[in-house]
Amino acid sequence: MNQPRRFALVAGETSGDLLAGLLLKGARQRWPDLQSAGIGGPRMAEQGFEAWWPSEKLAVRGYVEVLRHYREIVGIREQLKQRLLGADRPDVFIGVDAPDFNLDLEAALKAKGIRTMHFVCPSIWAWRPERIDKIRRSTDHVLCIFPFEPELLASHGIAATYVGHPLADVIPMAPDRAAARSALGLADDGTVVAILPGSRASEVQYLAQVFFAAAAQMLRQRPQLRFVVPAVPALHEKIEAAARDAGLGAQLKVVLGQSHAVLAACDVTLIASGTATLEAALFKRPMVIAYNMNWLSWQIMRRKQLQPWVGLPNILCNDFVVPEFLQGAATPQALAQAVLAWLDAPERIDALQQRFTALHHSLRQNTAQRATDAIEKVLEA
Repeated sequence: MNQPRRFALVAGETSGDLLAGLLLKGARQRWPDLQSAGIGGPRMAEQGFEAWWPSEKLAVRGYVEVLRHYREIVGIREQLKQRLLGADRPDVFIGVDAPDFNLDLEAALKAKGIRTMHFVCPSIWAWRPERIDKIRRSTDHVLCIFPFEPELLASHGIAATYVGHPLADVIPMAPDRAAARSALGLADDGTVVAILPGSRASEVQYLAQVFFAAAAQMLRQRPQLRFVVPAVPALHEKIEAAARDAGLGAQLKVVLGQSHAVLAACDVTLIASGTATLEAALFKRPMVIAYNMNWLSWQIMRRKQLQPWVGLPNILCNDFVVPEFLQGAATPQALAQAVLAWLDAPERIDALQQRFTALHHSLRQNTAQRATDAIEKVLEA
């Protein structure tokens, strides 16, 4: 009798949990008796995943921030490695993003004969190109979500498959704004601004107050505006406290999760740089991207940056299609004026939506099918 397939996965934050959950859903359709475990979150748990540690343990961004949690993170990785090399040895290990954690773990597992894959190519085309050698040592195969990545990896002797972006498969081409507003208890008429200050504690620490101060400035100019914020459960209280401190009152609504419904419901979004910006693009929503982090982390990162863009929509469109405000430039006044500028330019929004629709088509590739095809080839190798 054949043994059930055993997958080990590590997803290091909310966006990784979302991607891994979609991947596991496709994998379970191919292997109904699939067993999966490792580090993950609620989206993965919905697919029968056993989380030995929650993904929030790895949700740290920035050099200085990582140093503060270094001992705990390294300890988790060592414990996980020993478990996977022992009684819980998997058929394949799939690291979902989180390259600083996953690539070293993948290298150790690969050296002991465990097949390793990495889902989401590290952004070597945007910064830290020196990572290419570590990727080659660490993984047997990379599942790429952007079409230009496999050729780049192949030029360095790394096997890769373009699988498209799983979110492009699940987000509709024409989002239903009215249905989303009804689900969130928002009025069908009126103008709604979505505020997404990030899913990590460090992002909320640096961005929430600035974003809510920008919202307060917008309200002073346009009292009819309404704001909605999706909050991950672990950060819900912090976000509500920051909103109260900004004096936004009943004009702002904080909801648990439901980021897709929020993006579908809004007219424009003020959003932290990260995977959420790509989700906003797939919902065809105009946005203002901002980011702020520890000063020293920023100085290190900017020296390694290879492209003029930080936001994924701009990187993929190879153009500043939406504004970006980083570090000191991300002031409440600048953010407020940039958001209001979208609301006064319907022709700009129409042109942007055409760009985002073309991007959506290019990323919609039936990711679950392509990814499980690639996983099966690795398992059979």
